[in-house]
Amino acid sequence: MLAPMAGKIETDARAQQLSRAIASDIQLYNKQKIEEALVNDNFFEALAEEITEGRDLFRSRVSHELFLKNYYDRAIVDRVIKPLASLKTPIW
Repeated sequence: MLAPMAGKIETDARAQQLSRAIASDIQLYNKQKIEEALVNDNFFEALAEEITEGRDLFRSRVSHELFLKNYYDRAIVDRVIKPLASLKTPIW
């Protein structure tokens, strides 16, 4: 994961960039686990630790207002789940 930096991010563009970077790291380091979780329809349970760790990092780096805009959760869907849309799974 990305190391914490001094100062909070205050712009939407930087917050979105950070959320995508964190989600991409989760995807990169957990490919097999993600695929299995999607096939078994337990994605959020199986990846709870990684998602929570990423969310905590995101929260620590952005202003409260930007955290409330849900950029991180959207990045998880866009960067971790959507790329596997062709995976054979009963959830879609």
